[in-house]
Amino acid sequence: MIVVTGATGQLGRLVINQLLARGVPATSIVAAVRTPSKASDFAARGVVVREADYSRPSTLEAAFVGAERVLLISSSELGQRVAQHASVIDAAKKTGVRQLAYTSLLHADHSPMNLAVEHRETEALIVASGLPYVLLRNGWYVENYLASLPVALEQGAFIGSAAEGRISWASRADYADAAAAVLTQPIGGNRIFELAGDSAYTRADMVTEVNRQTGKSLQYVNMPRAEFYAALVGAGLPVPVAELLADSDDHAARDALFDESRQMSALIGRPTTSLSASVATALAALQG
Repeated sequence: MIVVTGATGQLGRLVINQLLARGVPATSIVAAVRTPSKASDFAARGVVVREADYSRPSTLEAAFVGAERVLLISSSELGQRVAQHASVIDAAKKTGVRQLAYTSLLHADHSPMNLAVEHRETEALIVASGLPYVLLRNGWYVENYLASLPVALEQGAFIGSAAEGRISWASRADYADAAAAVLTQPIGGNRIFELAGDSAYTRADMVTEVNRQTGKSLQYVNMPRAEFYAALVGAGLPVPVAELLADSDDHAARDALFDESRQMSALIGRPTTSLSASVATALAALQG
């Protein structure tokens, strides 16, 4: 049995869909979620739905009963991640899970990004647990930048602090496919995958592609980290999220999100999603 935590999140849903597409029987998949009612669509397809709240350890042990593998999708609660992940790791060990996979961050072992700290600490807990593991060190999601497309189209510019830094982004679907690939391979030794897109781009490259597809003349406005942070807060983002994004962009300017190993395309057996395809998808979503 394969358990996917955070299964009603954006990544979790895609992972379960990929597992089903790869032929895993629905009854062999557990959608572990904080609110089971939000997974009714999975239940209708035969997927097992169990309550699993990172902050309530008792729910985790119950969710993992009979599990051979668990995919720990990292918590979205900044500052609480390590404690929550520790509960998942402990529950996996107590219930005899044979493999724990974890969605970490690209180059988490040495990344200068603040985002890497909790991932690094979680990785250390996983290694210390003695559980067989797979670390899926995910790079940047292209959707993280394309989320600001509506505002950019309205205001005529994308803003950021990444300067000319090379970013090997990939689509969320690519990362989900990679997780599903690992979860359907024979269980082997401990492994670490540095997952990123096949090609690297600058923030300005994305704007150029948006302009090509829309016929508009948007700009990329690069600004100091402090100004970018202030702009994000001014736009209504919570302070912790604004701090994370500003820090990530600032380090991206020095290639902290660059990787050219192509481990992801090798793992999923196809090229990662192109920038043009990602932009086209985002534009189509805006049109409904």
